[in-house]
Amino acid sequence: MFQSSGKYQPLAHQLERVAPAIIDMDCFSRVETNGGAFEQVQLLAGENPNQAVRTFTKPFREAGIKTHMLDRALNALRMYPCPSDVRRLMYKVKHAQGVDITRIFDGLNDPRNVIPSIRYAKEAGMTPQGTLCITHSPVHTVDYYATLADTLIEAGAEEICLKDMAGIGRPTVIGQIVRRIKEAHPDIVIEYHGHIGPGFSVASMLEAARAGVDILDTAVEPLSWGKIHPDVITIREMLRADGFEVPEINMKAYMQVRTLTQEFVDDFLGYYINEQNLQCSSLLIGCGLPGGMMGSMMSDLQGIHEAINMFHRQKGEPEISIDDLMVKLFDEVAHIWPKLGYPPLVTPYSQYTKNIALMNVFNMERGGERWQAIDEKAWGMILGKNGRVPGPVAEELRTLAEEKGLAFTDADPQTNYPDDLDRFRRMMDEEGWDYGEDDEELFELAMHEPQYRDYRSGVAKERFLEDLEQKRAERAALRGTTPEEVRALKRAAWTAVTAPASGQILWEINLEEGSAAPQVGTAYRRGSCLCEICPSGGYREPVTALVGGRIREVVADQGAMVRKGDVICYMDDDEESLPAEEKPVGSALHRPEEQPYSHREVLNPSTRMGR
Repeated sequence: MFQSSGKYQPLAHQLERVAPAIIDMDCFSRVETNGGAFEQVQLLAGENPNQAVRTFTKPFREAGIKTHMLDRALNALRMYPCPSDVRRLMYKVKHAQGVDITRIFDGLNDPRNVIPSIRYAKEAGMTPQGTLCITHSPVHTVDYYATLADTLIEAGAEEICLKDMAGIGRPTVIGQIVRRIKEAHPDIVIEYHGHIGPGFSVASMLEAARAGVDILDTAVEPLSWGKIHPDVITIREMLRADGFEVPEINMKAYMQVRTLTQEFVDDFLGYYINEQNLQCSSLLIGCGLPGGMMGSMMSDLQGIHEAINMFHRQKGEPEISIDDLMVKLFDEVAHIWPKLGYPPLVTPYSQYTKNIALMNVFNMERGGERWQAIDEKAWGMILGKNGRVPGPVAEELRTLAEEKGLAFTDADPQTNYPDDLDRFRRMMDEEGWDYGEDDEELFELAMHEPQYRDYRSGVAKERFLEDLEQKRAERAALRGTTPEEVRALKRAAWTAVTAPASGQILWEINLEEGSAAPQVGTAYRRGSCLCEICPSGGYREPVTALVGGRIREVVADQGAMVRKGDVICYMDDDEESLPAEEKPVGSALHRPEEQPYSHREVLNPSTRMGR
């Protein structure tokens, strides 16, 4: 439910708090712990995803509850294809981190992309779950899905998942697919994963259950319904009324999960959850786009809305509303989807299709034509570089490709992305970075190189905290709160660090790059030296961190004069969430040989945190 609701997901210390309550609900046989975007958004928040996965999976495994992850087959845990040796390493790492089952899906339903992952997962000791990406079109029939399931099971898939990502699978069809698979493979575990979106999924769950499905994916308030998943209470009561034996729900534990989740939403998750993601919409039936895309889609529409209306004003034509523009986009998606070969509208192909439709609408509203702005990744989908689209590509697109000198291919997509892990090993060696337990740090660099580098440098945490503070200030301003009141509210949640003496503050001495105060997000361990105060007598009075955490606000800049008792900075008290390499220790401002260099280098010479 966390992954389906917004951009970010709870951090490791929050997941550690909520896990025991989820276990105490005593109604779940398995829990989705990671995969999909989980690892990447942890990096974007400046956190170590390996620590988060190990922290979250541990209590479930100890309680006998299976853990499972989501992976994108050829794309692994990102939005574009991945070398096979990195894919293979992923399963080794994730199983070592405590993940039991991997839900392997390919956005095109091309078994060539899924079958290697089934093999890699089994080699690593994981349970491979082959996935059918559910959508509704003339080519996506019951026979189509039953045949795909046969292929994946023959290749070694031990379970099958019906991934109804947009929630547009028709309930009776969902039941028919489950029944066909069960008739052919009675011992195969089948799981139905349906988003609410336009509202079909509750009925789809009932039809799936009546057809013999084994597991239904649900959520817990306040992150249920809308475009996420149905709440577990509703589904349990529906099944019970239909004669199924279903486990009781420990409602005290349910309310604890609900309370903790709301706390996480209030803390930071809610600032990155688009309100429309918490609402159902029947408009999704026609275009078939996943509900989770609504936030980014509305942002895209707002970005072109003014440009379109500026053109209309210049032409003396009536302007269009954002709602009219949204309907035009949905209609355009419905128009071009068959021409693109009916790619299932799931990550990343839903984004590619939406982007093509968006640019078509933009250009046509300004007097242009379709297909004028198809980017390289979207062309890769059309040309077959990432796998086969289920239906035929329209002749007009084939002609356009020929005019651009682009060639269609039916080669195995993995051949376009050769092994590359040795290059990332060299990078780790050059940086002096440890490969991590079970090579998990090596894997993160290979899977999410830019985000991992930003995490290691501290830039990601700094950027995340600055963005979060900006969003908090904007929301407070909407409530009529003054900037001074906002500042006071923020500071009340932090620990004030005061000057132990009067004098000039020295955060660092760095003659090469220039001395400066630490940036927001810089990490310090409890008891480490933050800076020094230089009284008039010439000696230096060290200022130590009373808590472990990160700088949230610098009040006194480098070189400022302070009085004893003045607040020089604010820190959060959150040492446990800091990666080990971001816990500096030490207290000197100079090397023993009196060669000046960055204060934060002194605190942790091996890490070189920098600014």
